[in-house]
Amino acid sequence: MDELPVVVVGAGPVGLAAAARLLERGLRPLVLEAGPQAGAAVAQWRHVRLFSQWSELVDPAARRLLEPTGWSAPDPDGYPTGEQWAAEYLVPLAEALGEHVRVNARVVGVARRGRDRVVDAGRDSEPLTVHVEDGGRITARAVIDASGTWGVPNPLGGDGLPAAGEREAANRIGYRVPDVVAEPERYAGKRIAVAGSGHSALTALVALTDLAERHPGTKITWLLRRGAVGAVFGGGEADQLPARGALGLRARAAVKAGHVEVVTGFRTAAVERAGERLVLVSEDGHRLDPVDEVVALTGFRPDHSWLSEVRLDLDPVLQAPTRLAPLVDPNVHSCGTVYPHGANELRQPEPGVYLVGMKSYGRAPTFLALTGYEQVRSVVAEIAGDHESATKVELTLPETGVCGGSGVFDAEPASSGGCCATPQVAELTLTAPGARV
Repeated sequence: MDELPVVVVGAGPVGLAAAARLLERGLRPLVLEAGPQAGAAVAQWRHVRLFSQWSELVDPAARRLLEPTGWSAPDPDGYPTGEQWAAEYLVPLAEALGEHVRVNARVVGVARRGRDRVVDAGRDSEPLTVHVEDGGRITARAVIDASGTWGVPNPLGGDGLPAAGEREAANRIGYRVPDVVAEPERYAGKRIAVAGSGHSALTALVALTDLAERHPGTKITWLLRRGAVGAVFGGGEADQLPARGALGLRARAAVKAGHVEVVTGFRTAAVERAGERLVLVSEDGHRLDPVDEVVALTGFRPDHSWLSEVRLDLDPVLQAPTRLAPLVDPNVHSCGTVYPHGANELRQPEPGVYLVGMKSYGRAPTFLALTGYEQVRSVVAEIAGDHESATKVELTLPETGVCGGSGVFDAEPASSGGCCATPQVAELTLTAPGARV
């Protein structure tokens, strides 16, 4: 077993950090990336700027691997876009890892050699087998799943399933933050509905508002499933990530200025055609005015289908590792603080299998790179047999400035436009922004 590689699924920031840690421990990593390059998912949101500075986006082990190659570290105080993070860090890191990274290698299954998930015998002694889409099989001593959730966006439908007519209208519905610079003709001068209450939705609102200032015919409607706006704009100046707080302040200012119409308590049940436009219908029959485009930013979810033959212990609500779920549950999570966690919370009943990175959060939001880097430091220490280091998990994350559970439903009395009332345009008293992203 000691001679076998540790397979890391996904060449994103957390997967590559895991590989760097494995090399430092004298172990052999093999990173399998489904896309054509390292950081393929990050490159797809190339136009989005991160909340974290470069100093928080470079893993320490990765830095130690890169520096002897002549790599020039970016300005630690800068805020890169996805494109810059991929080009200036992830791709050079993959090049430094060399033959330990394989692209265009989609993993389609993981199993215990010669045993399906029902068989008890040999689960501690037999290696794992990793099945790749091209038919290849790799024997591994352990598997670190850092594949993320980018490939599985949540649907527009308010019940977690596609709304009626949603698939048929796919050409007018986007599930990523729109790139209004690359595709101005798709959004300029159009009526656009943005659904979602997280940072991606705020980013989209700010980008579309900037577009509307250049193209006055652009109209933006913001749909919130929750019954009240509440703390959706975040902690503002109290956020310990200044860029994240500034984003919420800019979105708040756009609403106050009348650039964005806010509709609360709207849980989409159907998407209907109205000529070339779409009409969104809520669960209680409320119909919005027709729109040209819909931007559905309702989060992501993990894909566990290719792990069906290994034994997993997942929370029934979040689909995150059971021991981690209480620490990240958005129904109860307070102040953006995630308690330190590592191998103990991430290991699975299947020996040698770990879920890390964004996928470890399941459906919970607000994952930071710092979290993933500490996760893989602990996990790799455990795989290497250094259990003392694996259990010494210390991580202090920047708080959001918003306390209390986020309230993923936020049912309010009928007068507020909650689940039992007709969705209504929110009346807000908002303050001006204190900074720009």
